[in-house]
Amino acid sequence: MARRIQEVILIETRHRPGRLASALNVLGAHQITLEHLHVVQRESGWTRWEITIEVTPERLASAVEALANLPDVRYVGKSDRVFQRHRGGKVIVRPSLEIGSQQILRDVYTPGVATICTAIGQDPELAWTYTIKGRSVAVVSNGTAVLGLGNIGPLASLPVIEGKAALLATLVDVVAFPIALRATDVPAVIAAVAALEPGFGAILLEDFAAPDCFAIEAALQAQLKIPVMHDDQHGTAAVVLGTLLRVCRRTGKPLHELRVGQVGLGAAGLGICRLLARYGVQSLHGTDIREAALDQLRAIGGVPDTLQGVMRNCDAVVMTTGVSGLVTPDMIQRGQIVLSLSNPDPEIDPILAQDAGAIFAADGKIINNVLGFPGIFRGALDARATAVTDEMLIAAAEALADYAPDADVAPNPLDRAVHAAVAARVRDAALAGRAAISRGR
Repeated sequence: MARRIQEVILIETRHRPGRLASALNVLGAHQITLEHLHVVQRESGWTRWEITIEVTPERLASAVEALANLPDVRYVGKSDRVFQRHRGGKVIVRPSLEIGSQQILRDVYTPGVATICTAIGQDPELAWTYTIKGRSVAVVSNGTAVLGLGNIGPLASLPVIEGKAALLATLVDVVAFPIALRATDVPAVIAAVAALEPGFGAILLEDFAAPDCFAIEAALQAQLKIPVMHDDQHGTAAVVLGTLLRVCRRTGKPLHELRVGQVGLGAAGLGICRLLARYGVQSLHGTDIREAALDQLRAIGGVPDTLQGVMRNCDAVVMTTGVSGLVTPDMIQRGQIVLSLSNPDPEIDPILAQDAGAIFAADGKIINNVLGFPGIFRGALDARATAVTDEMLIAAAEALADYAPDADVAPNPLDRAVHAAVAARVRDAALAGRAAISRGR
């Protein structure tokens, strides 16, 4: 199946009844999904519309030809809105206080800064109070598994990790720095990321390919005294767990009693399986084309199966394969929970899954790790945690399940109150874990 991409096109319609509708009907007839519609300008009896769509290049070309044949409709071209929003990057660094006098300059730089440096040299814990360390995260990628695009390299990963940094700043007031790493050899990656530890309170690993991501995260967490979390594994897992908990509350079926299937056992899939098993899911099934991935599933306590077996026998199915259209409507079981999370194209369109009988279906646009990682890292920093534990991830998932509106299974990702609630639960879980360790000594 051809990959669907997001495009932003510009059309003009004469300001008369039905003209916009005729253009939108053409898009629908070409199986183009409308994402957003915006008026750009109205002048001399014509209205210019900016239309965000999901489409294959072939269908767009055919639709443009059809639009040209409509009366009072003109295709102008593609908008550069998305490019404009990325122009110059999405993050900046600003001072936290105004340096507006000579005295402030001397305090924050030389000679005053020497006092702080000396104090931290004598007591490293002071860095958490008197430097950026206590509210900073390094967002690191080597670009080996970017979104659904694959190994496109560290430079091309920058828009993603800039976006992560921008979201951490916007949603939870964390200062995050995107770091694109030119290293693919596992020991070299470990050494490079470990060298960043002094300047950060936590490290977010992003878009590292499996299976290297498992070894990289494990080695860094063992070496460093700050949290290291591979978001593709654990952030995704927390959001999926929160979603399943919310759906189960609506259906009245406890999660631990469901047969849960995982289609695709890469970084995200195995991370989901591991957290679900840790939460208490007893019947966990999975499928992948790689035997090594199935061995990892067995080690977690899961049962390998075929795609057909998972779809036929599981009450809830989570998919993270990156293969658009992998699942067809005839494979959906009535009453099934279906999360097809591959981006930008899901394994099955949620509408098709619901039409086929799924009790609930969603894709990666709704069930997205932006719901999890900001609050997880804010909570970890607030607790001065040394690791992100399963208990912290479960706390995040339960907060997401609690704070979703009654009509939805996922909260608004732009609602700062949701992220504050996740952060508070994660912080409390981290502090409780620390206290339990202290009592056990």
